Amino acid sequence: MVAAPRSIKKNVLPNGLTILTERMEHIRSVAIGIWLKAGSRHEDPEVNGISHFVEHMVFKGTRNRTAQDIARQMDSIGGNMDAFTGKETICFNAKVLDDHLPVAIDVLSDIVLNPLFEAKDITREKGVIQEEIKMDEDNPDYLVHEIFTQNFYKDHPLGKPILGTNETVKRLNQESVRNFYAERFAPQNLVISAAGSLDHAQFVQLIKSKFADLKRSNEAIKEEAPETFAKITTRNKKSLEQVQICIGVPSPHISHEQRYVSYILSTLLGGGMSSRLFQNIREEKGLVYSIYSDLNPYRDTGCMCIYAGTSAESAPKVVSEVVNEFRRLKNERVTEEELRRVKDQLKGNLMLSLESSTARMSNLARQEMYFDRFFDLDEIIERVEAVSSDDLSGLANDMFQTDKTAVTILGNLDGMKLSREALAC
Repeated sequence: MVAAPRSIKKNVLPNGLTILTERMEHIRSVAIGIWLKAGSRHEDPEVNGISHFVEHMVFKGTRNRTAQDIARQMDSIGGNMDAFTGKETICFNAKVLDDHLPVAIDVLSDIVLNPLFEAKDITREKGVIQEEIKMDEDNPDYLVHEIFTQNFYKDHPLGKPILGTNETVKRLNQESVRNFYAERFAPQNLVISAAGSLDHAQFVQLIKSKFADLKRSNEAIKEEAPETFAKITTRNKKSLEQVQICIGVPSPHISHEQRYVSYILSTLLGGGMSSRLFQNIREEKGLVYSIYSDLNPYRDTGCMCIYAGTSAESAPKVVSEVVNEFRRLKNERVTEEELRRVKDQLKGNLMLSLESSTARMSNLARQEMYFDRFFDLDEIIERVEAVSSDDLSGLANDMFQTDKTAVTILGNLDGMKLSREALAC
Protein backbone atom coordinates (compact mmCIF):
# COMPACT_ATOMS: atom_id res chain seq x y z
CA MET A 1 0.00 0.00 0.00
CA VAL A 2 2.05 2.97 -1.25
CA ALA A 3 0.54 6.44 -0.91
CA ALA A 4 1.04 9.15 -3.53
CA PRO A 5 3.50 11.86 -2.41
CA ARG A 6 1.87 14.97 -0.97
CA SER A 7 2.35 18.35 -2.66
CA ILE A 8 2.81 20.54 0.45
CA LYS A 9 4.24 24.08 0.43
CA LYS A 10 4.89 26.55 3.25
CA ASN A 11 5.58 30.28 3.56
CA VAL A 12 6.05 32.44 6.66
CA LEU A 13 5.27 36.15 6.26
CA PRO A 14 7.63 38.72 7.86
CA ASN A 15 5.06 39.32 10.63
CA GLY A 16 5.19 35.63 11.63
CA LEU A 17 1.98 34.34 10.00
CA THR A 18 2.36 30.80 8.57
CA ILE A 19 0.76 29.84 5.23
CA LEU A 20 0.43 26.20 4.15
CA THR A 21 -1.06 24.62 1.05
CA GLU A 22 -1.50 21.15 -0.37
CA ARG A 23 -2.47 20.75 -4.00
CA MET A 24 -4.91 17.90 -4.65
CA GLU A 25 -5.34 16.87 -8.28
CA HIS A 26 -8.71 15.75 -9.72
CA ILE A 27 -10.94 17.75 -7.38
CA ARG A 28 -12.56 21.15 -7.90
CA SER A 29 -12.95 22.26 -4.27
CA VAL A 30 -10.68 24.18 -1.92
CA ALA A 31 -10.85 24.04 1.87
CA ILE A 32 -9.34 26.98 3.78
CA GLY A 33 -8.76 27.21 7.52
CA ILE A 34 -7.58 30.12 9.66
CA TRP A 35 -6.22 28.52 12.83
CA LEU A 36 -5.42 30.20 16.12
CA LYS A 37 -2.77 28.32 18.11
CA ALA A 38 -4.67 28.68 21.40
CA GLY A 39 -7.96 27.37 22.76
CA SER A 40 -9.90 27.04 25.99
CA ARG A 41 -6.92 25.69 27.96
CA HIS A 42 -5.19 29.07 27.54
CA GLU A 43 -7.98 31.08 29.20
CA ASP A 44 -7.96 32.64 32.66
CA PRO A 45 -10.52 30.89 34.92
CA GLU A 46 -12.70 33.99 35.33
CA VAL A 47 -13.28 34.20 31.56
CA ASN A 48 -13.64 30.46 30.92
CA GLY A 49 -15.52 30.07 27.63
CA ILE A 50 -14.27 33.31 26.04
CA SER A 51 -12.47 31.52 23.14
CA HIS A 52 -15.72 29.84 22.10
CA PHE A 53 -17.61 33.10 22.65
CA VAL A 54 -15.26 35.05 20.34
CA GLU A 55 -15.55 32.25 17.75
CA HIS A 56 -19.32 32.92 17.72
CA MET A 57 -19.03 36.73 17.84
CA VAL A 58 -16.90 37.19 14.71
CA PHE A 59 -19.90 36.03 12.62
CA LYS A 60 -22.13 38.78 14.07
CA GLY A 61 -20.79 41.55 11.84
CA THR A 62 -17.59 43.27 10.73
CA ARG A 63 -16.58 46.77 9.65
CA ASN A 64 -17.54 45.76 6.08
CA ARG A 65 -20.40 43.27 6.43
CA THR A 66 -23.49 42.60 8.53
CA ALA A 67 -24.11 39.06 9.84
CA GLN A 68 -26.64 38.64 7.03
CA ASP A 69 -24.12 39.80 4.39
CA ILE A 70 -21.63 37.18 5.63
CA ALA A 71 -24.19 34.37 5.35
CA ARG A 72 -25.59 35.52 2.01
CA GLN A 73 -22.21 35.97 0.35
CA MET A 74 -21.11 32.41 1.19
CA ASP A 75 -24.51 30.97 0.20
CA SER A 76 -24.41 32.85 -3.11
CA ILE A 77 -21.32 30.88 -4.19
CA GLY A 78 -22.57 27.56 -2.78
CA GLY A 79 -19.82 27.59 -0.15
CA ASN A 80 -19.81 26.25 3.41
CA MET A 81 -18.39 28.31 6.25
CA ASP A 82 -18.00 27.14 9.83
CA ALA A 83 -15.86 27.48 12.94
CA PHE A 84 -15.03 25.46 16.05
CA THR A 85 -13.18 25.87 19.32
CA GLY A 86 -11.06 23.14 20.88
CA LYS A 87 -8.93 22.89 24.00
CA GLU A 88 -5.82 24.05 22.09
CA THR A 89 -7.10 25.74 18.91
CA ILE A 90 -9.81 27.87 17.32
CA CYS A 91 -10.48 27.35 13.60
CA PHE A 92 -12.49 29.40 11.09
CA ASN A 93 -12.94 27.46 7.88
CA ALA A 94 -14.63 27.47 4.49
CA LYS A 95 -15.01 25.11 1.56
CA VAL A 96 -15.74 26.45 -1.93
CA LEU A 97 -15.23 25.67 -5.60
CA ASP A 98 -11.78 26.73 -6.79
CA ASP A 99 -13.23 29.61 -8.88
CA HIS A 100 -14.59 31.19 -5.69
CA LEU A 101 -11.37 31.07 -3.63
CA PRO A 102 -10.85 34.89 -3.67
CA VAL A 103 -14.40 35.47 -2.35
CA ALA A 104 -13.95 32.88 0.41
CA ILE A 105 -10.67 34.46 1.53
CA ASP A 106 -12.25 37.92 1.43
CA VAL A 107 -15.11 36.84 3.72
CA LEU A 108 -13.00 34.65 6.06
CA SER A 109 -10.30 37.30 6.47
CA ASP A 110 -12.95 39.95 7.12
CA ILE A 111 -14.53 38.07 10.04
CA VAL A 112 -11.11 37.29 11.56
CA LEU A 113 -9.56 40.74 11.06
CA ASN A 114 -12.48 43.19 11.37
CA PRO A 115 -15.09 41.97 13.90
CA LEU A 116 -17.17 44.69 15.56
CA PHE A 117 -18.09 43.05 18.88
CA GLU A 118 -21.12 45.30 19.33
CA ALA A 119 -22.44 45.44 22.93
CA LYS A 120 -26.00 44.50 21.88
CA ASP A 121 -24.71 41.46 19.94
CA ILE A 122 -22.62 40.36 22.94
CA THR A 123 -25.70 40.51 25.21
CA ARG A 124 -27.78 38.52 22.73
CA GLU A 125 -25.08 35.89 22.12
CA LYS A 126 -24.60 35.31 25.85
CA GLY A 127 -28.22 34.09 25.91
CA VAL A 128 -27.58 31.82 22.90
CA ILE A 129 -24.52 30.23 24.53
CA GLN A 130 -26.29 29.77 27.86
CA GLU A 131 -28.92 27.78 25.94
CA GLU A 132 -26.13 25.77 24.27
CA ILE A 133 -24.71 24.97 27.74
CA LYS A 134 -28.16 23.78 28.92
CA MET A 135 -28.56 21.66 25.78
CA ASP A 136 -25.21 19.94 26.40
CA GLU A 137 -26.01 19.38 30.07
CA ASP A 138 -29.19 17.58 28.94
CA ASN A 139 -27.03 15.21 26.87
CA PRO A 140 -25.84 12.46 29.28
CA ASP A 141 -23.01 11.23 27.01
CA TYR A 142 -21.59 14.79 26.85
CA LEU A 143 -22.19 15.43 30.57
CA VAL A 144 -20.39 12.33 31.84
CA HIS A 145 -17.33 13.18 29.69
CA GLU A 146 -17.41 16.78 30.97
CA ILE A 147 -17.57 15.72 34.65
CA PHE A 148 -14.81 13.15 34.02
CA THR A 149 -12.52 15.75 32.37
CA GLN A 150 -13.10 18.32 35.13
CA ASN A 151 -12.02 15.78 37.74
CA PHE A 152 -9.17 14.25 35.71
CA TYR A 153 -7.54 17.68 35.11
CA LYS A 154 -8.76 19.18 38.39
CA ASP A 155 -8.01 22.91 38.88
CA HIS A 156 -6.37 23.18 35.43
CA PRO A 157 -7.81 25.02 32.40
CA LEU A 158 -7.75 21.72 30.40
CA GLY A 159 -10.43 20.46 32.78
CA LYS A 160 -12.71 23.45 32.24
CA PRO A 161 -15.58 23.27 29.71
CA ILE A 162 -14.91 24.76 26.26
CA LEU A 163 -18.30 26.54 26.41
CA GLY A 164 -17.60 27.99 29.86
CA THR A 165 -20.25 27.98 32.58
CA ASN A 166 -23.40 30.06 33.05
CA GLU A 167 -21.50 32.21 35.55
CA THR A 168 -18.40 32.84 33.41
CA VAL A 169 -20.43 33.52 30.24
CA LYS A 170 -22.69 35.94 32.14
CA ARG A 171 -19.56 37.85 33.20
CA LEU A 172 -18.28 38.48 29.64
CA ASN A 173 -18.61 42.03 28.30
CA GLN A 174 -17.40 44.16 25.40
CA GLU A 175 -14.16 45.12 27.17
CA SER A 176 -13.15 41.55 28.08
CA VAL A 177 -13.98 40.29 24.57
CA ARG A 178 -12.05 43.08 22.82
CA ASN A 179 -9.03 42.70 25.13
CA PHE A 180 -8.95 38.94 24.57
CA TYR A 181 -9.21 39.37 20.80
CA ALA A 182 -6.42 42.00 20.71
CA GLU A 183 -4.05 39.74 22.70
CA ARG A 184 -4.71 36.49 20.85
CA PHE A 185 -5.39 37.31 17.21
CA ALA A 186 -1.80 38.18 16.31
CA PRO A 187 0.06 36.88 13.23
CA GLN A 188 2.59 34.77 15.12
CA ASN A 189 -0.35 32.86 16.66
CA LEU A 190 -2.04 32.17 13.31
CA VAL A 191 -1.67 29.37 10.76
CA ILE A 192 -3.61 29.58 7.48
CA SER A 193 -3.89 26.28 5.65
CA ALA A 194 -5.61 25.29 2.42
CA ALA A 195 -5.98 22.07 0.46
CA GLY A 196 -7.55 21.23 -2.88
CA SER A 197 -7.51 22.73 -6.35
CA LEU A 198 -5.24 25.74 -5.85
CA ASP A 199 -1.92 27.34 -6.79
CA HIS A 200 0.42 28.03 -3.85
CA ALA A 201 1.89 31.33 -5.13
CA GLN A 202 -1.55 32.72 -5.94
CA PHE A 203 -2.89 31.66 -2.52
CA VAL A 204 0.05 33.32 -0.73
CA GLN A 205 -0.63 36.58 -2.62
CA LEU A 206 -4.31 36.50 -1.64
CA ILE A 207 -3.41 35.97 2.04
CA LYS A 208 -0.64 38.61 1.94
CA SER A 209 -3.07 41.19 0.58
CA LYS A 210 -5.24 40.69 3.69
CA PHE A 211 -2.83 39.83 6.51
CA ALA A 212 0.56 41.42 5.71
CA ASP A 213 -0.21 44.56 7.79
CA LEU A 214 -1.35 42.64 10.86
CA LYS A 215 0.92 43.62 13.77
CA ARG A 216 2.62 41.16 16.09
CA SER A 217 1.43 41.04 19.71
CA ASN A 218 3.84 41.12 22.65
CA GLU A 219 1.54 38.85 24.67
CA ALA A 220 2.90 35.29 24.87
CA ILE A 221 0.36 32.47 25.19
CA LYS A 222 0.81 30.90 28.63
CA GLU A 223 0.70 27.13 28.97
CA GLU A 224 1.24 24.97 32.06
CA ALA A 225 1.36 21.19 31.97
CA PRO A 226 -1.49 19.70 34.01
CA GLU A 227 -1.36 17.11 36.74
CA THR A 228 -3.86 14.23 36.39
CA PHE A 229 -6.07 12.92 39.20
CA ALA A 230 -7.44 9.40 39.58
CA LYS A 231 -10.73 10.33 41.25
CA ILE A 232 -13.74 8.04 41.57
CA THR A 233 -16.80 10.25 41.07
CA THR A 234 -20.44 9.22 41.28
CA ARG A 235 -23.06 11.79 40.31
CA ASN A 236 -26.73 11.06 40.89
CA LYS A 237 -29.15 12.19 38.17
CA LYS A 238 -32.52 10.55 38.73
CA SER A 239 -33.97 11.63 35.37
CA LEU A 240 -31.61 9.34 33.41
CA GLU A 241 -32.74 5.93 32.20
CA GLN A 242 -29.18 4.70 31.69
CA VAL A 243 -26.04 4.86 33.80
CA GLN A 244 -23.19 6.60 31.95
CA ILE A 245 -19.64 5.45 32.70
CA CYS A 246 -16.22 6.94 31.87
CA ILE A 247 -13.06 5.05 32.89
CA GLY A 248 -9.80 6.79 31.98
CA VAL A 249 -6.04 6.70 32.43
CA PRO A 250 -3.18 9.07 31.46
CA SER A 251 -1.81 8.37 27.97
CA PRO A 252 1.07 9.71 25.79
CA HIS A 253 0.90 13.33 24.62
CA ILE A 254 0.30 14.22 20.99
CA SER A 255 3.93 14.14 19.79
CA HIS A 256 5.18 11.40 22.13
CA GLU A 257 7.37 8.66 20.61
CA GLN A 258 4.84 6.06 21.77
CA ARG A 259 1.81 7.74 20.20
CA TYR A 260 1.48 5.04 17.53
CA VAL A 261 1.48 2.35 20.21
CA SER A 262 -1.31 4.23 22.02
CA TYR A 263 -3.37 4.51 18.78
CA ILE A 264 -3.15 0.74 18.29
CA LEU A 265 -3.91 0.03 21.96
CA SER A 266 -7.01 2.25 21.87
CA THR A 267 -8.23 0.78 18.55
CA LEU A 268 -7.73 -2.78 19.78
CA LEU A 269 -9.54 -2.03 23.04
CA GLY A 270 -12.54 -0.01 21.86
CA GLY A 271 -12.19 1.20 18.28
CA GLY A 272 -15.14 -0.18 16.35
CA MET A 273 -17.31 -3.29 16.22
CA SER A 274 -14.44 -5.80 16.15
CA SER A 275 -12.73 -4.32 19.26
CA ARG A 276 -12.35 -6.36 22.44
CA LEU A 277 -14.72 -4.21 24.51
CA PHE A 278 -17.49 -4.24 21.88
CA GLN A 279 -17.20 -7.97 21.24
CA ASN A 280 -16.97 -9.00 24.89
CA ILE A 281 -19.23 -6.54 26.72
CA ARG A 282 -21.87 -5.89 24.05
CA GLU A 283 -21.91 -8.90 21.75
CA GLU A 284 -21.09 -11.75 24.17
CA LYS A 285 -22.50 -10.44 27.45
CA GLY A 286 -25.19 -8.04 26.18
CA LEU A 287 -24.48 -5.50 28.94
CA VAL A 288 -24.37 -2.32 26.82
CA TYR A 289 -25.59 -0.79 23.60
CA SER A 290 -22.70 1.66 23.24
CA ILE A 291 -19.09 1.18 24.35
CA TYR A 292 -15.92 2.67 22.88
CA SER A 293 -12.42 3.90 23.62
CA ASP A 294 -11.45 7.52 23.06
CA LEU A 295 -7.89 8.87 22.86
CA ASN A 296 -7.47 12.58 23.69
CA PRO A 297 -3.82 13.62 23.26
CA TYR A 298 -2.79 17.24 23.91
CA ARG A 299 0.50 19.12 23.65
CA ASP A 300 1.83 17.95 27.02
CA THR A 301 -0.56 15.29 28.32
CA GLY A 302 -3.14 12.77 27.19
CA CYS A 303 -6.02 10.61 28.32
CA MET A 304 -7.45 7.31 27.13
CA CYS A 305 -11.08 7.07 28.16
CA ILE A 306 -13.55 4.18 27.91
CA TYR A 307 -17.20 5.20 27.66
CA ALA A 308 -20.16 2.87 28.25
CA GLY A 309 -23.89 3.30 28.75
CA THR A 310 -25.68 0.58 30.72
CA SER A 311 -28.35 -0.17 33.34
CA ALA A 312 -27.84 0.61 37.04
CA GLU A 313 -27.80 -3.15 37.82
CA SER A 314 -25.13 -3.87 35.19
CA ALA A 315 -22.84 -0.89 35.91
CA PRO A 316 -20.51 -2.64 38.45
CA LYS A 317 -20.21 -5.63 36.06
CA VAL A 318 -19.33 -3.33 33.10
CA VAL A 319 -16.60 -1.61 35.18
CA SER A 320 -15.26 -5.03 36.18
CA GLU A 321 -15.20 -6.25 32.54
CA VAL A 322 -13.36 -3.11 31.33
CA VAL A 323 -10.75 -3.54 34.10
CA ASN A 324 -10.38 -7.21 33.09
CA GLU A 325 -9.56 -6.08 29.54
CA PHE A 326 -6.92 -3.68 30.94
CA ARG A 327 -5.42 -6.60 32.89
CA ARG A 328 -5.44 -8.89 29.83
CA LEU A 329 -3.50 -6.32 27.80
CA LYS A 330 -0.88 -6.11 30.55
CA ASN A 331 -0.48 -9.85 31.10
CA GLU A 332 -1.17 -11.55 27.75
CA ARG A 333 0.64 -10.90 24.49
CA VAL A 334 -1.54 -9.72 21.63
CA THR A 335 -1.46 -12.35 18.88
CA GLU A 336 0.12 -11.51 15.53
CA GLU A 337 -3.25 -12.12 13.85
CA GLU A 338 -5.09 -9.57 16.06
CA LEU A 339 -2.25 -7.08 15.75
CA ARG A 340 -2.34 -7.40 11.94
CA ARG A 341 -6.09 -6.80 11.88
CA VAL A 342 -5.87 -3.70 14.11
CA LYS A 343 -2.97 -2.24 12.11
CA ASP A 344 -4.91 -2.68 8.87
CA GLN A 345 -7.99 -1.08 10.48
CA LEU A 346 -5.94 1.90 11.66
CA LYS A 347 -4.20 2.32 8.28
CA GLY A 348 -7.53 2.14 6.47
CA ASN A 349 -9.01 4.76 8.80
CA LEU A 350 -6.01 7.03 8.20
CA MET A 351 -6.21 6.71 4.43
CA LEU A 352 -9.96 7.29 4.33
CA SER A 353 -9.71 10.24 6.74
CA LEU A 354 -7.44 12.09 4.30
CA GLU A 355 -9.66 11.77 1.22
CA SER A 356 -11.40 15.17 1.57
CA SER A 357 -9.86 18.61 1.08
CA THR A 358 -11.19 19.67 4.51
CA ALA A 359 -9.42 16.77 6.23
CA ARG A 360 -6.14 17.54 4.40
CA MET A 361 -6.39 21.22 5.33
CA SER A 362 -6.91 20.31 8.98
CA ASN A 363 -4.13 17.71 8.95
CA LEU A 364 -1.69 20.28 7.50
CA ALA A 365 -2.39 22.84 10.21
CA ARG A 366 -2.22 20.34 13.07
CA GLN A 367 1.10 18.90 11.87
CA GLU A 368 2.52 22.42 11.66
CA MET A 369 1.27 23.37 15.14
CA TYR A 370 2.30 20.18 16.95
CA PHE A 371 5.30 18.88 15.00
CA ASP A 372 6.65 21.78 12.93
CA ARG A 373 7.03 19.31 10.06
CA PHE A 374 4.88 17.16 7.73
CA PHE A 375 4.52 13.40 7.73
CA ASP A 376 3.54 11.70 4.52
CA LEU A 377 1.28 8.67 4.70
CA ASP A 378 4.10 6.23 3.94
CA GLU A 379 6.03 7.42 6.99
CA ILE A 380 2.94 7.14 9.22
CA ILE A 381 2.17 3.66 7.89
CA GLU A 382 5.79 2.65 8.53
CA ARG A 383 5.51 3.82 12.15
CA VAL A 384 2.24 1.93 12.61
CA GLU A 385 3.80 -1.21 11.11
CA ALA A 386 6.79 -0.95 13.46
CA VAL A 387 4.63 -1.42 16.59
CA SER A 388 5.11 -4.86 18.16
CA SER A 389 3.08 -6.84 20.70
CA ASP A 390 5.93 -6.19 23.20
CA ASP A 391 5.40 -2.44 22.68
CA LEU A 392 1.70 -2.89 23.44
CA SER A 393 2.39 -4.87 26.64
CA GLY A 394 4.95 -2.27 27.74
CA LEU A 395 2.61 0.68 27.26
CA ALA A 396 -0.35 -1.21 28.77
CA ASN A 397 1.73 -1.86 31.90
CA ASP A 398 2.64 1.84 32.11
CA MET A 399 -0.90 3.12 31.53
CA PHE A 400 -3.25 0.67 33.22
CA GLN A 401 -2.44 1.07 36.90
CA THR A 402 -4.99 0.84 39.71
CA ASP A 403 -3.90 4.09 41.35
CA LYS A 404 -3.94 6.01 38.04
CA THR A 405 -7.43 4.92 36.93
CA ALA A 406 -10.14 7.58 37.13
CA VAL A 407 -13.87 6.80 36.94
CA THR A 408 -17.01 8.90 36.61
CA ILE A 409 -20.45 7.31 36.90
CA LEU A 410 -23.58 9.36 36.18
CA GLY A 411 -27.22 8.30 36.49
CA ASN A 412 -29.96 7.14 38.81
CA LEU A 413 -27.44 5.42 41.08
CA ASP A 414 -29.56 4.59 44.14
CA GLY A 415 -26.57 4.77 46.49
CA MET A 416 -24.13 2.89 44.22
CA LYS A 417 -20.53 3.08 45.40
CA LEU A 418 -17.32 2.01 43.66
CA SER A 419 -14.16 1.13 45.57
CA ARG A 420 -10.56 1.46 44.41
CA GLU A 421 -10.25 -2.33 44.79
CA ALA A 422 -12.80 -2.75 41.98
CA LEU A 423 -10.28 -1.05 39.67
CA ALA A 424 -7.37 -3.36 40.51
CA CYS A 425 -5.69 -4.16 37.22
